Amino acid sequence: MIRSILYATDLGLYAPYVLQHALALARAFRAELHVIHAVEPISLLAESVLKSYLDRDTLDEIRSKGLSTVMSSIEQRVLDAFRDELDDTCDDMAMIRAVRVLQGDPPQVILDEAKRLAVDLLVIGSHSQGMELEVPMGRTAQRLLQLAEVPVYLVPMLQHRERGEG
Repeated sequence: MIRSILYATDLGLYAPYVLQHALALARAFRAELHVIHAVEPISLLAESVLKSYLDRDTLDEIRSKGLSTVMSSIEQRVLDAFRDELDDTCDDMAMIRAVRVLQGDPPQVILDEAKRLAVDLLVIGSHSQGMELEVPMGRTAQRLLQLAEVPVYLVPMLQHRERGEG
């Protein structure tokens, strides 16, 4: 029985398409829908650039206060985008229990959140935006399929269909 679903989004071009799958599943199973977006940690190059221009106290303040503000802002933007996308179906918005934006390695963040919420199903897209068509699946999707302890519903991206690929 599926009572709780976690939809992991990259907020990319095909995110609304994957969201429609997640909502359809939530409707069909009368399940709660949780949404997660993982933000990659700042790269070593970006960190070194910041260190060369900012003193340690300023950098620490940006890390602590700035990051939480940015994460909250992203969460609000995701909710606003969902409201715009689902404007004529308030029932769909009611199915979405929470939207969380967390920093870390995306596959690990998603797996941790799936375990924390004790979800019964993960819904993900096969690729992030900008992935080459020759690559059958993105890194996050690969890792989730390998490591998830619950079933994974994988939505193929539309660009493959446009070229007649499977």
